[in-house]
Amino acid sequence: MNAEDGAAARLIAERLRAADDRELEALFAERHVLAASGAWRDFFDAAEWLLLPEHVTDALSVLPRDAVWRLASGEPLTTLALTDEAGLALRPVARALAGANPTPTPDQEPPAATGAAAEHAAERAFTTITALADILLRALGAPLARVGTGALSATERRRLVDEQIVSAPGEADALVRLAGATGLLRGHERVFGVTAAGAAWIEHSTPERWATLAARLRDALPDGLRRGEGWIDPALWSDAYPLDEAWPDKARGWLEFARLVGVVADGDPPTEPAWAAPLRRGGAADTAALAEFLPHEVDRVYLQNDLTAISPGPLAPALDVRLRRMALRESHAQASSYRFSEPTLTEALGAGETAASMRAFLEEISLTGVPQPLAYLLDRIADRHGLVRVSSDAERGHTVVTSTDPDLLRTLGVDQSLQSLGLVHEGERLRTAAAADTVFWALADARYPAVRVDAAGDPLPRDRRRVLPDRARPADAAALIERLREGHAADGDTAWLERELEAAVKDRATLAVEVNMPDGSVREMRLDATGLGGGRLRGRDGGADVERTLPVSLIRSARRV
Repeated sequence: MNAEDGAAARLIAERLRAADDRELEALFAERHVLAASGAWRDFFDAAEWLLLPEHVTDALSVLPRDAVWRLASGEPLTTLALTDEAGLALRPVARALAGANPTPTPDQEPPAATGAAAEHAAERAFTTITALADILLRALGAPLARVGTGALSATERRRLVDEQIVSAPGEADALVRLAGATGLLRGHERVFGVTAAGAAWIEHSTPERWATLAARLRDALPDGLRRGEGWIDPALWSDAYPLDEAWPDKARGWLEFARLVGVVADGDPPTEPAWAAPLRRGGAADTAALAEFLPHEVDRVYLQNDLTAISPGPLAPALDVRLRRMALRESHAQASSYRFSEPTLTEALGAGETAASMRAFLEEISLTGVPQPLAYLLDRIADRHGLVRVSSDAERGHTVVTSTDPDLLRTLGVDQSLQSLGLVHEGERLRTAAAADTVFWALADARYPAVRVDAAGDPLPRDRRRVLPDRARPADAAALIERLREGHAADGDTAWLERELEAAVKDRATLAVEVNMPDGSVREMRLDATGLGGGRLRGRDGGADVERTLPVSLIRSARRV
């Protein structure tokens, strides 16, 4: 490393030492340093790594167009690891920018969408919202499998097509990626799970779903696509990261998301529907403008004697979500059908519904009342519900299964499908070491009328819905930061000098060393560095043809010659 690059590394090291932990965590996450930091002892190691040519190139590739323009044109830009105190590019950064000729992002607005293009964008937004809600509802019950690359598995894509949630596998993949980008789904290990934000989003009305999804997409846009609280003209998105060779493909992905959400309409260049303009400028979504183009939703259904419900149009989302907690949707289009059965009603009871609450809801939304077959099935299942009770024995750490029907308990004890639970008869109850929730779900899956109860015997609602935290836990950089702080001496000048001397000894370099003499004078010596230890530098003085040993504490400076 030459003197100028060494000075840059020293500047960055001291800047890193002065930064707070939050700034360091953000920098280390952005530069992906954790995997390479095992041998780092102090901030000088970190600074030298950050300024290596290949890592500077990587850092520049993630800079937005305007930041690259400022660095290349000499405009001040404040950064933690790329610029000097005046905000100008450090020498290693300037070398990496050689030949780059970026221009600032033009200040332009997209053309307005025509009537037909706006109508198509609204239709696409409604289709996206409906399909996305179906995907999230399905993932609440059973997370979606993904492959090692992080993409949705081929099996899941085919299943979503077979269930008529999407029309093609590619559409399923695009919607799951959109849900991931906007935080409604999150990849965790080998599955995609619904986040708390996603579970809340499902309960919204269609306009609220769109407004939330559009706002979350805006918040997720990379910095290079942003302007203030909004975004730049989508026609400029492909040029937002001029030094990233992979960016054009990424830009197409973000543009696809914008089209799916309906904030970008067809056209070349892309056009803008009226409801998207306030969002682009940083304001709130205009749901009223979009609602003019959305299908009319209904809030009533026909309940039929064959235990089905028929919706004469798109059912309002809140009603659809609740109805699907007690019935299986068999088909969906402008008119959807739902089927009630013993398993679906039993699961609704286990999730906290009661016979009275379900009957009241169905009477409220039915155009035909509650047919006798459905009322009979509901009463029969409600009467049997809770016949098997699952509780925890805190004292012994076991799970206890009881029932007022001794014959049913005997059946549970010999049921081969429950053999893995290890149920053992103990008087008038069954006992097992398996967890209470595990026992409950095994009994529910085997279609026994089970209920989970607390210590007082009161029912505990158990919903199959599985919700993940909104954000994955970030990679922990705390240990690295602590190690660097401990290894970095408070006296930066001394630490840097020792580092230069170590490097010179390793390279067998010749040094011009300035030494403070006992009489107060300063003398320069040229030494071929041979060793460093015990606070002393050893080297051969070629001019005097002698070996010298100098206390490091007396060395004012050292430079290679």
